[in-house]
Amino acid sequence: MIYPRVALIGLGLIASSMAHAMRAQGLAGEIVGYAKSPETRAVARELFCDRVCASAAEAVKDADLVVLAVPVGAMSEIAAEIGPHLKPGATVTDVGSVKRAVVDAVAPHMPDGVHFVPGHPLAGTEYSGPRSGFASLFQNRWWLLTPLPDTDATAIALLRGLLEGMGANVDEMDVEHHDLVLAVVSHVPHAIAYTMVGVADHMRRVSQSEVIKYSASGFRDFTRIAASDPVMWRDVFLTNKDAVLDILGRFAEELFVLQRAIRMGDGEHLHAYFTRTRAIRRGIIEAGQDTAAPDFGRAAPSAKEG
Repeated sequence: MIYPRVALIGLGLIASSMAHAMRAQGLAGEIVGYAKSPETRAVARELFCDRVCASAAEAVKDADLVVLAVPVGAMSEIAAEIGPHLKPGATVTDVGSVKRAVVDAVAPHMPDGVHFVPGHPLAGTEYSGPRSGFASLFQNRWWLLTPLPDTDATAIALLRGLLEGMGANVDEMDVEHHDLVLAVVSHVPHAIAYTMVGVADHMRRVSQSEVIKYSASGFRDFTRIAASDPVMWRDVFLTNKDAVLDILGRFAEELFVLQRAIRMGDGEHLHAYFTRTRAIRRGIIEAGQDTAAPDFGRAAPSAKEG
């Protein structure tokens, strides 16, 4: 056991998966939860929490680790509520996809003696809610920590031990660098997926149901990404807008070059471009972050859990 008491603030996919993983590996003593919705609290009490509270302040009382698993836009309000109730020596972390906005929202509310270690698990599915979690979600997935310069080394080491115990690969990076990297590998791909599905929705209205009826695997994968939680992604784009706009600008430039090659019939350029980009896919497989085996159906979490 690493933490005698863990408080999960927000009880969706990530928090529920953490609870299942901590329980399976014996990493936490008591798991306490809080969510705004009474229905969510009821499900959490039934499936993975030892105790569920009616307020975040009550949930964090005497907790050794507090995990903020709420949308980035809600971080400041939650941090202000729980700050006065955190016990000295406790560690607070989060699972937000943006780090600068989270640091700015949470750090001012952390009292002296409480260790704030921002974090971000690079794991997820298109499913959400307290029933969507499963213990193996973090297996061989990266969990990035962005500790502040004066963060206690022992607190970081304990949190790293918990995350590695859940199967994650843990790395540390600077806050700003995290937000730029994630704009490339996650945020802009989601923006493109949302846009492509929006275009297809317009086309569907023009061509009846053909876009949906004949959708191939490429479009299906776009829709899987675009099915992600809308509140979370609204907050991601608003709070990481500088990095996202930077990468979107670079994408637009690349798209223009691709358009020109297609228009000019430049097959040599297209072949060379696609060869380079194909190598990136191979690198992802070799790094163990996906499998070369086709999975066009994309199994549901229940199938993965077994």
